Amino acid sequence: MTNNILFSQEITLFQQFNGQYDYLAFGNTLNSSENNIDRDFCDVLSESQADLLMPANTTIVAAYLYWAGSGNGDLDVALNNNPISADNIYLVEYNDPTYGLLTYFSCYADITDFITTTGNATYNFSGLDISETLTNNLGYCGNRTNFAGWCVYVVFEDSQLPLNQVNLFQGLEIINRNVQEKTILLDNVNVLDNDGAKIGFLAWEGDANLNYGESIIINNNIISSPPLNPANNAFNGTNSFTNSNTFYNGDIDVYGIQNNIAIGDTSVEIKLTTGDLDIFGNLQADLIIINNIITVLNSQLPDATVQINNILLECGNRQITIDYTIFNINSTDILAANVPIAIYANNELIGSTFTTNELVIGASENGQITVTVPESLPNNLNITMVVDDTGNGTGTVVELNELNNQAFQDIQLLDIPINPLEPLKNCDEGFDQAYFDLTLSLEQVETNGQTISFYESFEDVETDSNEIINPTYYQNSVEPQTIYLKVPAEPCYHIYYFDLVVENCPPHIPQVFTPNNDGYNDWFNIQGLYNIFEQHELKIYNRYGTLIFEGDNNTPWEGKANKGINNTGNILPTGTYFYQLHLNDPNYNILTGWVYLNR
Repeated sequence: MTNNILFSQEITLFQQFNGQYDYLAFGNTLNSSENNIDRDFCDVLSESQADLLMPANTTIVAAYLYWAGSGNGDLDVALNNNPISADNIYLVEYNDPTYGLLTYFSCYADITDFITTTGNATYNFSGLDISETLTNNLGYCGNRTNFAGWCVYVVFEDSQLPLNQVNLFQGLEIINRNVQEKTILLDNVNVLDNDGAKIGFLAWEGDANLNYGESIIINNNIISSPPLNPANNAFNGTNSFTNSNTFYNGDIDVYGIQNNIAIGDTSVEIKLTTGDLDIFGNLQADLIIINNIITVLNSQLPDATVQINNILLECGNRQITIDYTIFNINSTDILAANVPIAIYANNELIGSTFTTNELVIGASENGQITVTVPESLPNNLNITMVVDDTGNGTGTVVELNELNNQAFQDIQLLDIPINPLEPLKNCDEGFDQAYFDLTLSLEQVETNGQTISFYESFEDVETDSNEIINPTYYQNSVEPQTIYLKVPAEPCYHIYYFDLVVENCPPHIPQVFTPNNDGYNDWFNIQGLYNIFEQHELKIYNRYGTLIFEGDNNTPWEGKANKGINNTGNILPTGTYFYQLHLNDPNYNILTGWVYLNR
C-alpha cells in the first residue's frame, strides 16, 4: 500500500517515450447508469470488464492502471483476481453549496509486467469499494457525484509507425461551478511533424446531460469529434477507442490535433471549461475531474547511449580511471557536443564530464575520466555512467529513448584491508611503560608463511620505513600505543593494528621489613606500587590505631614516623603496624593489612 498521497496534484509530465510508439486505452465504469439521470441508485458495481486487443506485430512497452471514485480512496484493487496496490493516490475537493466539502480520488499502478504476460484478454476489474463513503456522506448521491471506474493505458512499439514522442502527463485537477476554467500547459514536447498528432484524456464524473459551457480548447482552438464528443459536451461518458457512450461518469477520449499544433512547438496549452446559464438564467455546470493527458507527436531525435569499456584500479588508491564510449546509434538526428555525463558510485554522484564532439547518426566517441570514490562508500561498488545527466537525474537533450542512457559495472576497490586485532596487555613497570613481545599478535593473523613487518605508524607502513627491529622485546613509548603490522597478500598487502596496553597490576605487599640500614629490606617496599600507582596514598597506624605515617609516590616508609607531635622523625620500635593503601585507581578498593617492623 502506497504512502504517497498528493492533494490536488497539478497535471505534470509523468513518463515520456520516444520511438516508433503509440498507445491505446481500455477500461470500464462501475456505475450502472449515468448518475445525473438515474437518481435512484447510490452505489457502484462490484466489478466490470473490458477487452484488450493489441494491434498485430506490436510490443508492449508500458501499462498503467488508473482507478477513481468518490471519497478518500481505496488503495487495493484486483485485475483478473490479481491483487494490485496503488503506487500513488491523488485527491481533489469540491465545496458543494449544499453538502459542504466533498473529496474525490484517483490511484494508479504500473502493471506493465502483468499486461505483458496476460496479453489480449478480457480483463475483470474488482475490489474497488466506496460503499462506506456513499453511506456515510449523503452529499455524493445528493449532488449526483457518486461514481467509480477504471482504465488501463498501454504504450506499445510498432515498427510500421513513424518516430513518435509519447508524453504521459498525470495528476488530478477539477473544474466545477466554483472553478469553471482550468488552463494546463504541457511542456517537454517536441513537435517536428504535426501529421497524425493526437491527444487523449482520462477524465471522471462527466455527464452527458450536463452540457453547459463544456469545452476542450487546444492552443485556442476548440476540439471535438462529433457525434461521440461534440464541441459543447466534451466530457459526456464516452470511450473513443470503442465508440461507446455508456462509459458512465467517465471519459476515455482521443482527438486528432494536427491542425491545432505547429512544427517547432515545445508546449501545448489546454483549456477546459464548464458552466453556463440555463434557459431560466440559472448557472449550471458539470463537475469534471481530469486525471491524465497523453500526447502522440511525430519526432526526430538523437539517442545517446554509453558503454563502460574498462575501469582501472590501483592498490591502496580510491581513485579509479574509467574508459568509456558514447554512441548515437538507432537515432534519427545528430547528437550535439557538450552533452553532460554523470558518474555515480552506489547512486552517489562522484564525477561529471561532457561529450567532446558532435556525433552524427551511428557515430561514437571514446573518453576517459578519473574520479575519486569517497571514503564513506564501501569497497564493493556499483559504478554507473549516465549520458545526458547533469548530476541530478535531469538531462539537456530530448532523445528517442530516455531509458537507455546508463551503463553499469560492479567493482571492488583494491583498497588495502585494515583490520583491528585484540590488544596486547602487560603490567606497568613504571611510568606507564612495559616490555612486549609483539609477535604474540600473530596468533590472530593468517600469515601463510609470509614475512611480517611491525611499524609504529600507519605512514611507516605505507612508505615501508622505520621497521621495528626487535619485535620480541619492545618497550612502549606512550600508553596506549598503536602498533601496525604488514602482511603480504594478493592483490594488495593487508594491514593490521593493535594497541599496547599497560595495566596497573595488583601490588605485592610484604609482611615484614627491617629498617636497620644494612642495605637489605630497609624500607616498606611494596612492589608494583611506586611509579605505577603514582597517585597512591599510604597510611600507617600503630597498634593503638594512631596514625603515625602518611606517604605517597615520593615518600616511601622507611620505619620512621611523620605524624604525631612526639613521634615525628623518630625511628619506630619493633612491632606490628597496620596500613591503609589508597591506590586511587577505580579498579581497586582500599587495601588494608599488617606489616611487622623488625629492628
